[in-house]
Amino acid sequence: MNMNDLKNSKASVSTVTINRNEFDQPTENIYEAISIAAKRAVQINSEIKKELLEKLEEFATYSDSLEEVFENKEQIEVSKFYEKLPKPHAMAVEEWLMDKIYHRNTEKDA
Repeated sequence: MNMNDLKNSKASVSTVTINRNEFDQPTENIYEAISIAAKRAVQINSEIKKELLEKLEEFATYSDSLEEVFENKEQIEVSKFYEKLPKPHAMAVEEWLMDKIYHRNTEKDA
């Protein structure tokens, strides 16, 4: 999944109750399902963080003077955009429920 998919995510930006039976249905184990979604959330978070840092680096100004602080409107807009995105765990849960996360149990496959 690429960053455009993450930016266009339909994941909720607020707390949503999810049917436990629906959530753990693919693995038949709630702990395993949560673990898989959590690992995906970490991946999503690192992708978003990497892209945000790359975009903010474009606005970086290197100066020896601490008094020179510039308010860059574009930089503020970029930051606000990323703040409004759904949280990585919400995106991961959405992907999990839509069966977009590949998983396998290596103990069962062996």
